[in-house]
Amino acid sequence: MYSRIGAPAFKKDLTNTLKLCVALGDPYKKFRSIHIAGTNGKGSTSHILAAILQTAGYKTGLYTSPHLKDFRERIRINGEMIPEKTVIDFVEQNKEGFKRIEPSFFEMTVALAFDYFAKEKVDIAVIETGLGGRLDSTNVITPILSVITNISFDHMDMLGDTLEKIAGEKAGIIKKNVPVVIGESNPETKKVFIDKAKEMNATISFADEVYSVSGATRDAGSLHLSLQKNKKQVFNDLVLDLTGHYQEKNICTVLKSIDELNDLNFGISEKHLRKALKEVKKLTGLRGRWDLLSHHPLIIADVAHNEGGFKEVFEQLRQLKYDQLHFVIGFVKEKDLNHILPLFPKEAMYYLCKPDIPRGMDVNIVKEYADKFGYKNQIYPSAKQALEAAKLNAKSNDLIYVGGSTFVVAELI
Repeated sequence: MYSRIGAPAFKKDLTNTLKLCVALGDPYKKFRSIHIAGTNGKGSTSHILAAILQTAGYKTGLYTSPHLKDFRERIRINGEMIPEKTVIDFVEQNKEGFKRIEPSFFEMTVALAFDYFAKEKVDIAVIETGLGGRLDSTNVITPILSVITNISFDHMDMLGDTLEKIAGEKAGIIKKNVPVVIGESNPETKKVFIDKAKEMNATISFADEVYSVSGATRDAGSLHLSLQKNKKQVFNDLVLDLTGHYQEKNICTVLKSIDELNDLNFGISEKHLRKALKEVKKLTGLRGRWDLLSHHPLIIADVAHNEGGFKEVFEQLRQLKYDQLHFVIGFVKEKDLNHILPLFPKEAMYYLCKPDIPRGMDVNIVKEYADKFGYKNQIYPSAKQALEAAKLNAKSNDLIYVGGSTFVVAELI
C-alpha cells in the first residue's frame, strides 16, 4: 500500500486497472469525468469543482486520495461517503478476480470508485490522480476536461528529477481532443504541456494567464477574493471557506475550468459558484487544508508536504501575527530534508514526531537534520504527545502549526 510503505507499492502500469475494469464491465465508460493532476492543489481543486457541480444540480462523484480518517473519504457522491456495505460487498464479490489479477490497494480502490459511480449513475465524476498522471491507475479514463494544477518537486524517485520530467508524467493525462487547463504557467514546463496538447490535438489554456487575484483578505474562517479576467474586473468579494494562501492560485484554476465546462453547456452560473465556494468543506467533507483547530493558541493543521507546498505555507505564516511559533512536524521516509528543512523558520520551536505508519521517517533521523540546521527541537514518541507538549509550552497569543506529512495531520485533526 503506497500510503504505508511508499515506492515499492507503486505500480507503473495500467494493465491491472484495465483488467479489473474489464471484469467489472468497463464502468469508467458509463459516466462523464474531469481528470485532475498536479504536484500541489489537486485535492483542493477537485473538492472545489465537485462542490460547484453538485450546487449546480449535477449528481457528482468525487475520487481523491489519500484519506485522513476513514477510507471511505476517497469515494463520495454529492459529498456523502460510499457506504461501508458497498465496500464490503465489492470486496466479497471480486475476491477471486483480485487473487487472479493481484492488483495493488490503489488499483482496487480506483476500480471500486468507478464501479460505484457507474452503478449510482452519476452525471459527472471528478477524478484526482494518485501520483503522477501518465501511469496512474486513474488514467484509463477519457475525461471531458483535464486539469493540471502545477508542477513542483515531489516523488522524484518515481516521476523524475527535473521539473520537465515531472511535467511530462503529469502531461500524460492530456487526451485526444479533450481540452486541458494548466493552473500555473512555468517557463521550465510550459513547452512540455504545449507540445503534448499539440500532439493530442487538445486545446490548452493556462489559468494564471487568464485569471488573476486583484485582492484577497481573510477573516475568521473565510477568504474574500476579487478577481480579474484578462485584466478586467469580473468578481468582487468571492467568499471561499478554504483560507490557505495557495487557494488564491487554485481559484484561478477552478474558474478557468468552469469556463471550459460552460463551453460544454454545463450552465454553471455565478450564483452556483458563489454558493458553492462558501461551503466547500460542508458540501464535500474536505479537511486538512489550513485547518483551524483552535484559536488560543492558534493551532493550524495543513497537509503541505513538499517544497512548493511549504513555500506557500510559510508565505501565509509571515502574514499572521503571533508571539512565538511552534511546529509539530513529522515526515515520510523519502522526503529530502536537506532541501525541505532549510525552508522552515529558524525562530520557531520544533516538536518532532514520526507519522504512525511504516513509511514514517524515524524521529531520530529528523532530529539529526534539525540539529544540523540549528533548530530548537525535542523528539516525542507520537504526534499526539508532540502536540500536547506544544500546547503546554504555548501561550495564548502563540501559533502552533501541525504538518510535514498528511499522516501527521490525519492523526491530529
